[in-house]
Amino acid sequence: MDDTLLNHFPSEETLDRVADALEQMTRGDAIAERTATALNTISSNSELVTALETFTALWNVTPAVSHKCVYRGSSLGTSVTAAQKAAIADGSFDGMFVGDYWTINNRVYRIADIDYYWNSGDTAFTKHHLVIVPDASFGSGPMNDTNITTGAYVGSKMYTDSSSVLNTAKTTVANDFGDALATHRVYLQNAVTNGYASAGAWYDSTVELMNEPMVYGSYIFTPGGNGSTVVNRYTVEKSQLALFRLNHRMINPGRYWYWLRDVVSASYFASVAGHGSATFSYASYSGSVRPAFCIVGN
Repeated sequence: MDDTLLNHFPSEETLDRVADALEQMTRGDAIAERTATALNTISSNSELVTALETFTALWNVTPAVSHKCVYRGSSLGTSVTAAQKAAIADGSFDGMFVGDYWTINNRVYRIADIDYYWNSGDTAFTKHHLVIVPDASFGSGPMNDTNITTGAYVGSKMYTDSSSVLNTAKTTVANDFGDALATHRVYLQNAVTNGYASAGAWYDSTVELMNEPMVYGSYIFTPGGNGSTVVNRYTVEKSQLALFRLNHRMINPGRYWYWLRDVVSASYFASVAGHGSATFSYASYSGSVRPAFCIVGN
């Protein structure tokens, strides 16, 4: 190995660990799944993050892939700088890893994934991007005034009412991130039959409630159908966000329960319980709103 690279590592043992993790990156396509555990053990050391970036260049590993395999949790400042926007736009994501965060107007906004929506949508989303999830909720409110899920997520009061917590959050996020906030296309549920989502369509999206796969990595309470039809989940969000995969504590850092957008029955939407379990709640209950959104470099 080139002697100049050895200067990045404090010990031979650490070098072996990094080399082992990076070697796995060259084996096939399922990079994130095979390397997450190995990379997470070394990601807290700033010298090792530098080493990872060095090896990324040598092995020609896409930065979006390598940076989403590391949970770092470092502060990125109080605004998205011009340099940071440039690093997002060119896909290098220089100095940005999963778990890193901005503190803007006393709210912590944390990187949850990198290029998660790449090429998704009926119109392909081909801008390099970060998925952001706040640590704290924007407030609490019901999905509907009564215990109904008619119209699914798109038909809910949470989605349609301009004064709902979700729509207030959209305004807050737009003010905090300006032109970095991305609009992209997502597939959302918009009808319910016998307690299960029965239709969906493509919508412009900025800030949305998350679904079960984004948080848990799978559906838990969301029904697949009525037992006689081929299931359509009406979503492009079909895998767990890297933030929650690499650090399960971030699923609920504040022990508050919050809404997810999935229809569970004629009366319930999915939610994340404050005590740690996956759960569901009556649509009229006042739950916290912890949405996700994308930022780009423009």
